[in-house]
Amino acid sequence: MAKRRKQCLVGAVVPRLLHLVVLLLALDLARRCRAASLSSSSSPDANAMSELARALSGVPSSWKTGSDPCDPEWDGVTCSAGRVSRINLASRGVSGTLPDSLNALTSLASLQLQRNRLSGPLPLLPDLASLQSLFLDGNAFDFLPNTFFAGLSALQEISLDDLPLAPWNLSEDLAAAVGLSELSASNASLSGTLPDFLGSLPNLNVLRLSYNQLTGPLPPSLAGSSVQQLLLNNQQSRDKLSGRIDVLSAMPQLTMVWLQSNSFTGPIPDLSNLTALESFNVRDNALTGVVPPSLTACPTLRNATLSNNLLQGPFPQFSSKSVTLDIDKGNQFCNSGDSPCDPRVTALLAVAEGFGYPAVLAKSWKGNDPCASWLGVICNAQKDIIVLNFGSQHFGGVISPAFANFTALRQLYLSNNGLTGSIPDSLTQLLQLQLLDVTNNSLSGKIPAFSRSVTLKLDGNTKLGSDSDPSGGSTSSPSSGMPGSASGSSDNSGGSKSSSAAMIAGIIVAVVVLVGCSVALFMHYRKKKQEKKFGRVPMGTPPNEPENVSIGVDGMNGNGGGLGMLYSQSSAGSTGSYMVEAQGMHISIQSLRRATNNFSEDYVLGRGGFGVVYKGDHNGTLIAVKRNQCDLMGKKGQEEFKAEIDVLKKVKHRNLVTLLGYCDDGQERLLVYEYMSGGTLGDHLFEWQSRNEPPLTWKQRLTIALDVARAIEYLHSLAQESFIHRDLKPSNILLDKDLRAKVSDFGLVKLADDNQKSMMTRLAGTFGYLAPEYATTGKVSTKVDVYAFGVILMELITGRKVLDESLPPEDSHLVALFRRGFSHEKNKFLNAMVDQILELDEEAHQSLAEVADLAWHCTAREPYQRPDMSHAVNRLITIDRAGSFPATDAVNGYKTCNLKLGNECRQAVTFASRIRILDVEGRSRGGITQLMPDLRKRQGSPGTATKA
Repeated sequence: MAKRRKQCLVGAVVPRLLHLVVLLLALDLARRCRAASLSSSSSPDANAMSELARALSGVPSSWKTGSDPCDPEWDGVTCSAGRVSRINLASRGVSGTLPDSLNALTSLASLQLQRNRLSGPLPLLPDLASLQSLFLDGNAFDFLPNTFFAGLSALQEISLDDLPLAPWNLSEDLAAAVGLSELSASNASLSGTLPDFLGSLPNLNVLRLSYNQLTGPLPPSLAGSSVQQLLLNNQQSRDKLSGRIDVLSAMPQLTMVWLQSNSFTGPIPDLSNLTALESFNVRDNALTGVVPPSLTACPTLRNATLSNNLLQGPFPQFSSKSVTLDIDKGNQFCNSGDSPCDPRVTALLAVAEGFGYPAVLAKSWKGNDPCASWLGVICNAQKDIIVLNFGSQHFGGVISPAFANFTALRQLYLSNNGLTGSIPDSLTQLLQLQLLDVTNNSLSGKIPAFSRSVTLKLDGNTKLGSDSDPSGGSTSSPSSGMPGSASGSSDNSGGSKSSSAAMIAGIIVAVVVLVGCSVALFMHYRKKKQEKKFGRVPMGTPPNEPENVSIGVDGMNGNGGGLGMLYSQSSAGSTGSYMVEAQGMHISIQSLRRATNNFSEDYVLGRGGFGVVYKGDHNGTLIAVKRNQCDLMGKKGQEEFKAEIDVLKKVKHRNLVTLLGYCDDGQERLLVYEYMSGGTLGDHLFEWQSRNEPPLTWKQRLTIALDVARAIEYLHSLAQESFIHRDLKPSNILLDKDLRAKVSDFGLVKLADDNQKSMMTRLAGTFGYLAPEYATTGKVSTKVDVYAFGVILMELITGRKVLDESLPPEDSHLVALFRRGFSHEKNKFLNAMVDQILELDEEAHQSLAEVADLAWHCTAREPYQRPDMSHAVNRLITIDRAGSFPATDAVNGYKTCNLKLGNECRQAVTFASRIRILDVEGRSRGGITQLMPDLRKRQGSPGTATKA
């Protein structure tokens, strides 16, 4: 009975156990099937995301390789329909290199990796056809492939700001992204020209490409585009963006135009179509012409920055009082506000408008008196304009009817240009006109009926006079140059003259031509002989200048440099005294002797290897005269004399000493400079006690350092050619009465190689300031000057000379001592080494420490480890602004702190100014600029600039 009961119990339990086992097996099988199905369906994204997680460091800890990236645990990842659609790792401190497997995320619509430490090359992403937002700014990527944008046709936003990429171009692949609304790639090594396809992107609203190496013009295709923010400022290439900016007038959607610190030329166009314009910044270019009323009357304008151009005409009066203005610096306005411009100036500007406002005129035409050495303008003693000479200037455009305003005009020279259009009929109203020379242009149309007393020179205009001759004569030879009609005959019948009369006339003409040629040859020989002795820039002064004529001498040649000279025999006629023009002064050799008391020892300012510098007083104007001793100069000295002249012809910057004139006559080698009353930096650093002067404060030293840095930055990268100074030291840094610095002594300057800015040369310079590679191998580059600048910073900090033999040998060399101590115990070393005469508060001490850090980097042993001078300028500006000191230069009312990279605020501000060489105003290519306010409102965007 018991046995039967047990069997029944077993029989009841076993089926239940079997059923349970089967159920568990079924559940496990279902789980496996689901997992397999899930893995199969999301494997492309799962594998790609796993590879991404393995390739990067610092990703969220919830990123588990092998798991489904669409699980909620994957922080920063968003999915749609089981596919990864968005990755946001902005500002997570992520590092590493992006893997090629990123291309497998074919449903990805947004990739936000900005402000991390990602590096290496960017991968190709041709399969990401759904990608709309791409934010990679603020990383360390170093390469962008040429075909990077291929396949990315859905892009709407691109941010590649602040990336240390190798130079790259905007490829045509990007033209397929027709939905692109924002393209931002500032400070990203973008090079080449702006492509035409940018104007064909129908939705492009923001084009932000500042601080790159772009060159060439604004593409005409931008006309009619939807661009609202055009930010192309501060291109770092030598040529920069250039050409005219006329296309702006056809971009009606513009609200912000930032083109500062480029090389744009021509006038500001009519902006009346820009009805929503708020910010207009074109400072530090070479724009000319009159500020248009469409800008000054713009009702929406809030900011207008026009300084450091060549703008002319009346000082602009803006209708809105709420506009922040930066206008008055570095332009050529003919008045300062309420006072009107001289009518002659207004008429001349109308003439220049016909030519397209050429820069060569804008550089010379300054002030409100056109008789004050304006290029091409000649006046009589009554200040009437009697000659206008614009010949051989390569002008385009047309002949303006405004010439008719000069009622006393006798001679008008317009030859050898590219003028088009017709000769205005209004010129026939000039009753005093004797000569009109328009040879070798492209003029057309009828020839106006001038008085017979006017000599017309019309040759070289093949289309001129194609219509019937107004005087009734033949137009087959419109250039005989004889008075009267275009044919040159005072009687157009042509058939009444006898053959004998024609013969006599021919003989007379032949004799006149022969005599004229002889005189011309003699004058040419004499002029060439004089040109060997004195610097000169040709102007093309017309012949037979009337008496009592004030002659404007051009001080700028076609390359933007040069020195103007006037030649005059002395009244005695035997001494051969020549006169040097120096900013309006006419200085003869005898005048230089009088100015320096016959080069008296009492007038000596300093001595150099080949000569002496004297202080001179020329009619109340202080000058510095460098007199080279020819018997000591030899070939080397002669080369340095010529080198100094050649360099100073080509460079123009307010922190470079201005050469006023020079003379090379017999045994005399004279250079005339502006006088710097403050002496040398060495005097103020090392000899202030013996000179009974107060020591330099830290603020003054910092300002001097910035002045010197700007001068060398200009020589290296902002001048028309790149120069290397090679002898930068305190004795070659001169100070004015306000203790502002200018770099001098250009005898050792070398033209840098166009490609490498490096070359082999004989050793020159001063020991202590020579870079190691220069002293040992003779290899010179711009980094040689950077090294010397770092040494000067050390001297400014310590008040010690670079070589001091009064100290023990281990402490006598400042650079070695400074670098050794600064590398180990920085703070302790600075406290011991800083010039004890300085009174430093906490902020000043902090700025001194930062300058010391810059000095340490500038004096690195290897050239590639040293920064360039542009970086040094930016660092010093940042230091200057970070302290309690007043800013050295105003920056358009903005504090420049944006586009942050990590915790470092990049403040890239460059400087440009204007100085005078002779009668001509020069200006550098740089400019006081500000970083752009970042108008993007998206999550993780860089911060904005704030109003000061």
